[in-house]
Amino acid sequence: MSPPDQPQVQVFVDADLSGARFVRSDLSGVVMRAVHVTGADIDAPWLLEGGNSLWVNGVDVAPYVDAELDRRFPGRSLRRATDPDGLREAWAAVEAAWATTLDRVGTMPPGAVDVQVDGEWSFAQTLRHLVMATDTWLGRAVLGREQPYHPIGQPHAEYELDGYDASFFSRTEPSFDEVLEVRAGRVAMVRDFLAAATTEDLAVARRHPWAPEHSESTLACLHTILEEEWEHHRYAVRDLDTVGGTGRD
Repeated sequence: MSPPDQPQVQVFVDADLSGARFVRSDLSGVVMRAVHVTGADIDAPWLLEGGNSLWVNGVDVAPYVDAELDRRFPGRSLRRATDPDGLREAWAAVEAAWATTLDRVGTMPPGAVDVQVDGEWSFAQTLRHLVMATDTWLGRAVLGREQPYHPIGQPHAEYELDGYDASFFSRTEPSFDEVLEVRAGRVAMVRDFLAAATTEDLAVARRHPWAPEHSESTLACLHTILEEEWEHHRYAVRDLDTVGGTGRD
């Protein structure tokens, strides 16, 4: 039996789980043997953290996934930079990637930025979430602002479930022009911070914004911002492909 503080292990034998959808679920350590996985679609944003692995037919495919994403998104590999110049280059790559995507959005039919694919955030909502991510990891953690948030920000799905008050954030959908204006300000905020950042600045310990009893270096906070940018850019491009009819079948 599993210890009382651990979930009971469930065993599926000859079970038909085809078409099942798991959202915000913990499937770590799941073992599958003699299974049909044709067409399975796994999106695990934390797969590449801390040396995590994903084994398929005896092969750890995580490094291949990482390399392929770097190939698809030029500049993504720079997110691991550890010095000021490298971080400035990494942020310039982020800005270039989003500029290209925004140019693409400008050619799409009206309303495309508000389309949600399979219940995921729309393009506009994704930009709003990145506003909040910047406010959290730069505004609060690094710059120490007591109230860093813009009401246009989009909290993550578990924000209220985790006991945070979401009443500050707008309950109405702002115009896309408003979203772009606020987002541009947050992009500039990161750029301006990096422009003056020194090696010593990167080593300064900051209070973790979600766990104040713990600390993170400025570098770790900036790495989180870069991860947020590239992961959400990947989601955005994926969903724009679907909205535009160019996604995979």
